[in-house]
Amino acid sequence: MHGDLLAAARPLAARPLAARPLAARPPLPHGRFMNIRLASWLICVVLLFANHQASSQDSAVATKGTTSKTARSITPETTETTETDALSNHTPLIDKMRDAQSDAIRNQKAVWGHWGHLPETFSTWINHSNRLIPVYTFGMTLDPLRDQGSIYTDPKRLEELYGTVPDHTLNEAAPYFDQTDVYRLQVAASEAGKKNIIVLIFDGMDWQTTRAAAIYSTGKVAYTSGRGTGLAIQDYDRTATDFGLVCTSPLRSGAKFDVNSQILLSSGEKKSTGGYDVQRGGAYPWEEQSRRDYLLGVDRQRPHTVTDSAASATSLFSGIKTYNGSINVSFDGTKVEPIARKLQKEKGYRIGVVTSVPVSHATPGGAYANNVSRGDYQDIARDMVGLPSSSHRKNPLPGVDVLIGAGWGEGTGKDGGQGENFAKGNKYFHEEDLRKVDIENGGRYIVSKRQEGKAGRDSLLQDARRAAQSGDRFIGYYGTKGGHLPFQTADGNFNPTFDVKGTETYDEATIYENPTLVDMTEAALTILEKSPNGFYLVVEAGDIDWANHANNIDNSIGAVRCGDKAFKQIVRWVEEKQAWDETAVIVTADHGHFFVIDDADELAKLGSP
Repeated sequence: MHGDLLAAARPLAARPLAARPLAARPPLPHGRFMNIRLASWLICVVLLFANHQASSQDSAVATKGTTSKTARSITPETTETTETDALSNHTPLIDKMRDAQSDAIRNQKAVWGHWGHLPETFSTWINHSNRLIPVYTFGMTLDPLRDQGSIYTDPKRLEELYGTVPDHTLNEAAPYFDQTDVYRLQVAASEAGKKNIIVLIFDGMDWQTTRAAAIYSTGKVAYTSGRGTGLAIQDYDRTATDFGLVCTSPLRSGAKFDVNSQILLSSGEKKSTGGYDVQRGGAYPWEEQSRRDYLLGVDRQRPHTVTDSAASATSLFSGIKTYNGSINVSFDGTKVEPIARKLQKEKGYRIGVVTSVPVSHATPGGAYANNVSRGDYQDIARDMVGLPSSSHRKNPLPGVDVLIGAGWGEGTGKDGGQGENFAKGNKYFHEEDLRKVDIENGGRYIVSKRQEGKAGRDSLLQDARRAAQSGDRFIGYYGTKGGHLPFQTADGNFNPTFDVKGTETYDEATIYENPTLVDMTEAALTILEKSPNGFYLVVEAGDIDWANHANNIDNSIGAVRCGDKAFKQIVRWVEEKQAWDETAVIVTADHGHFFVIDDADELAKLGSP
């Protein structure tokens, strides 16, 4: 199916969601790559331990999300919060998806799918890929990009982007855009007068991950190509909406830098190693050659570099290609200004950043900060709240207006990646920095954080309403061990099974005391809607990436569905405010992984009836 996506994927006319399904039309890479054999060996070691614990763990958790106190449970059909009494006697439900994930890890076989380019083994790849990733727009279309044509059809523009025309990358019929085009969409939205610009990042969600979540959600195989159906991000059409694909390859990898002086010593290879070979990667995700290692970045004949989340965030928010690890720093060491800061400075937009993972991780940090290294977490957090940092020592950045995410409770005595100014304690957002910016200590932010015995959703929304009324800035800081929110599984509950990274378990307090990504999105909108000049909001469903790194499809589908609920919360807000004329919502990912669906019908059997 080689129809021209740039022409064929025209925007849908706005009409009620129930009126018709969206037509299927033609239209995701982080970290260092492990040798496949070494990765497989390490995975097997983990599996021996996981298999030893499997039977006791599986029997210990008969029903997901059940606790000895009243706990929150989000049903798949709604984003509303409900209360479930764990003490009531219900027949234990069979969780087919969780059981299938457990069996696949234990046996390293699954008829429905696998991770990596070796189909005979379930887990052989735990890193990013160079897959084309989806982009969905609402309240605007992709026509500004179509009118110009794909950058991959134009050698001059390719050279401007990569500094050269990458080998085997020029494609006169390219139906895909580049990730930097998502930045241009945001600029176009602002220039078109949109007062509310919302970017929802499904970290690590490629087309195949999206399809797996859609198949699970509907319990059927409803599409084999194109935009698809089954999730709200696919089906919502109560405003003008559009769909396309983007290439995520960075400029290069292997940069060397000095975190203390914030100087780039070397940006890696002498020339760009980014690019996309359509003959090896496929013109569309549904036509890729999944048994080749090209998309993994380990094809020696065509070693196009795979992006990490920092370089991709810089592309998304600043519109340039750069080296892996960069937070809005170009390949020559120049700091670049992301669109959030431009809108803040030039138009008076209020700025919000929401994430389910640490607030200073690559994607949220890339929305606002500058740093030569994505691992300099404390300084990235300082940029985000307007404190002096290693990157802005004398003239701190203004800071965002709303920052809500995870990282709470994490502490360490040392972290060599953060330089000489690292302070012992919370490595993501240091306790002393949080104290400085707290309005109770003369700072500018109302601070809401996880507290023992207090419901996370209630605390967060109560504090957010207080900030909305007072006009103060706001920080929400929550999470559990590891720096993220509790992982939601495919059925919407909170007891992940084991995977290549091990096993996460949560006590009742962890579930009760933390909000969800939906709650965080609601809190941000409650505050930002008061902005007289409009707002810019980035929301990241970051746990998709964490699940995919762990080869846990149960967690991955749960994280996609959690992000989909955040999208529902966003469009519900827009509809309540009757604000589609002045709102643009862009939904995309920063890179892909490499889950391959082998038998979609078998996967559907594990999903919702």
